[in-house]
Amino acid sequence: MTADPRDAPAPDAAPLPEAGSVVLAATPIGNAEDASPRLLRLLARADVVAAEDTRRLHALAARLGVTVGGRVTSYHEHNETARADELLDVVAGGGTVVVVSDAGMPAVSDPGYRVVARAVERGLRVTSAPGPSAVLTALALSGLPTDRFTFEGFVPRKAGERSRWLGALAAEPRTMVLFEAPHRIAATLRAMADVLGGDRPAAVCRELTKTFEETLRGPLADLAAEAEERAAAGDGLRGEICVVVGGAPTTTPSVEDLVGEVLSRVEAGERMKAAVAEVAAAAGVPKRDLYAAALAAR
Repeated sequence: MTADPRDAPAPDAAPLPEAGSVVLAATPIGNAEDASPRLLRLLARADVVAAEDTRRLHALAARLGVTVGGRVTSYHEHNETARADELLDVVAGGGTVVVVSDAGMPAVSDPGYRVVARAVERGLRVTSAPGPSAVLTALALSGLPTDRFTFEGFVPRKAGERSRWLGALAAEPRTMVLFEAPHRIAATLRAMADVLGGDRPAAVCRELTKTFEETLRGPLADLAAEAEERAAAGDGLRGEICVVVGGAPTTTPSVEDLVGEVLSRVEAGERMKAAVAEVAAAAGVPKRDLYAAALAAR
């Protein structure tokens, strides 16, 4: 008979293996069944649980059927710097401090980074109880390349900042994962289509691991149109949203495109053959063709 992981040992049992550590503990991003047995044990036995929202922590613990055994304290974006040393003093005394955010992995667009950085400065142990991550879940579901990717966090709220921010990502060759709020998703998808190109492949993943989980896939222009239509019909995209966007397609410049760079380098004093060799190698074009084109243009 398999033991129920919710039957966590009492807080006065043997010391935790994580004693004398800060533990970044991932919490479910939707489905409570995604909680690990280790998370349940840590919640039951840690000396301190530092939570982004203490009410949500207690609600999660109730769903998991576990009683938080230690002291619960708030740890959010407004107090994380000031509270870091208070938490680390517990660790320095041999205690276990568990850091949890509202969902997913602490320190990933959530509180956690500052206490880790301060723990490193103080030479204190930091470990993690890994688990659900909206970033990786959305990436895996997107159907887009996963071998190389970037996480860009939340999209800027203001239209001008958003356009400039997207412009800086236009040439990014790796798959990109972004967060966005439901009331801004239609405008953001339209801005992405305008700046990155309407034919750029993307996926909109919402309510991951929850009852109404949904993943929409297609070109950015089509996704923007669908989001706008659903918003107009009163059935807009709701809940926690991740957007996954394909990287910029790789293009090889033509020989003619590179002639100007070669001639500029020659005018600056570089030998023609050396300039051609270096530019051709960097661009991946035949050296002979570029040399002939540069001579003809000269």
